Amino acid sequence: MQLKINSPLDMHLHLRQGDMLKVVAPLSSKSFAGALIMPNTLPPITTKEQVVTYKQEILDAIGNDEFTPYMSLFFKKSYTYKFLKDIKDEILSIKLYPDGATTNSDGGVASFDIESLRETLEAMSELEIPLNIHGETTGFVMDREKEFIPIYEQLATAFPKLKIIMEHITTKDAVQALDRHPNLYATITLHHLFITLDDVAGGLLQPHLFCKPIAKRPEDRDALLNVALNAHPKVMFGSDSAPHPKDKKEAPGCAAGVFTAPIALPLLAELFEKHNKLENLQNFVSSNAQNIYQIKLISKEITLTKEKFTIPQKYENVVPFMSEETIEWKIV
Repeated sequence: MQLKINSPLDMHLHLRQGDMLKVVAPLSSKSFAGALIMPNTLPPITTKEQVVTYKQEILDAIGNDEFTPYMSLFFKKSYTYKFLKDIKDEILSIKLYPDGATTNSDGGVASFDIESLRETLEAMSELEIPLNIHGETTGFVMDREKEFIPIYEQLATAFPKLKIIMEHITTKDAVQALDRHPNLYATITLHHLFITLDDVAGGLLQPHLFCKPIAKRPEDRDALLNVALNAHPKVMFGSDSAPHPKDKKEAPGCAAGVFTAPIALPLLAELFEKHNKLENLQNFVSSNAQNIYQIKLISKEITLTKEKFTIPQKYENVVPFMSEETIEWKIV
C-alpha cells in the first residue's frame, strides 16, 4: 500500500545553527516541500540582513533538495510600518515569544498591554503579515496555555484583520477558542497528538518527551486529535521539532524540545490510518496551511509505503521521538 502526499508543509520548525543545522535541515527537506522556520536563534532574527543570511545558511545545508524555508522574524514592539514594509517580501510571519517562555526566548514580550503593542500589530495588520504566538503565561505549568487564552482573544478582538496563529496548542481550551474568533488559527504538533503528561513523567522520567508547552491531559489530547484528524480548516501541522544534543536532554536542566522531523509524516500516516482518516491527511499537512498563509509552493510529491520501519536510535547526536520503535509506514 502506498500513500502520496503533495507538497507537505511543516509550519513550525526549529533548525538551529552551525553543525546542528547541517544535521537536521536535510532531514526536513527530504520529507517536506517547505517549512516555517522559527527565529529564536542566538542572536534572535530581528533584521533583514539576519533573515537573508539565515535563509542562505539553510539553503546551503539542504543542498539540491526542493524545499522552501519560509522565514519569520522575532517579534519586537519597536518594529515600524516602514521597517516591516521593507522586510515583508523576505518573511512569511512574525513570531512572538513571551519573555523566557522557551528556548532562546529571552528578550521576548514581557507585557501584553495592547497599547504598547499597537503600532507594530497595526502595521502587521495593514501589511497582512501573520502573527505566530507561543501562548503561555508564567503561571502553574499545567495552566499556562489555558491562562493565555484571554490574551489571544484580546489580541484577536483588538486587531480583527490580523491573522493570529496559536502555536503548538496543547489544550481543549485552545481548540474551543478557534471557532470564537475568525482570525484565530493554530498549529498542532505530532507529539502532542500521541502523548500526555503521563508518558513524560508518569513512570521514569522520559527526557526526550519533555517540551514546552508540556503535554497535557488525555482529554486535551483527544480535543487535538478531533480537529487534526478531521482537518479542521483552521488547524495545520507544525512539528515544533526541536533538536538538542543527547547530552543536553539526558542531563540536569533537561533542554525542552522533541525531535520529530524525520519521522513526522510516517507517524502521521499511521495515526490517521488508525482512525480511518487518511483522506484528511493532505489537508492537515498542506492544504490548510496554503489557505491560511495564502502561499503557493513548489509541487513536490512525497510517497510513503506501508512497510515496517525501525526509527533510528539517533540521528548523529540527536535522539528522535520514539527512538528504536518499529512503526508501520516509511518514506520511499
